[in-house]
Amino acid sequence: MTTLESEFLLKIEKHKGIIFKISKMYMDNREDQEDLFQEITFQVWKAFSSFKGESEFSTWLYRVALNTAIVFLKSEKRRSFIDNVEVSNFKIEQEDYNHEKEEKLQKMYEAIQQLNPIDKAFIFYYLEDFSGKDIAQQMGISEGNVRVKMNRAKNKLKDILSNP
Repeated sequence: MTTLESEFLLKIEKHKGIIFKISKMYMDNREDQEDLFQEITFQVWKAFSSFKGESEFSTWLYRVALNTAIVFLKSEKRRSFIDNVEVSNFKIEQEDYNHEKEEKLQKMYEAIQQLNPIDKAFIFYYLEDFSGKDIAQQMGISEGNVRVKMNRAKNKLKDILSNP
């Protein structure tokens, strides 16, 4: 295994929770979540050599993962058939949550899945406790626009949760 591959695996292992959360937010069944998890991991690997370290790895990962999820969701072909031997050797296990926590989160994820892809991204950043400035930088919009879009996304989520 090369140094680049080792570094990649260490970073992915450390931050796999980000990928797991995004997969759960954008896909509603376990098989699609696993497919998206794999697709994000593959896209991160493809782009990894372009990561220059000008930001935190997690910040860069959020951007790649969310963009991949949005594209994956929009594509008619949801499954990625990867023939790349190098990537198939990367076995990354998803985090295991306890049953009680999973049940509580499931209701939230089901509500989030009813949002459009952009609102999902705003909710994800909110749940990850990103600042308005950080969200603005990630999304390429002004902080004022972040506040407006964030409030709209949160209100949509509240409506969904209060009207099951």
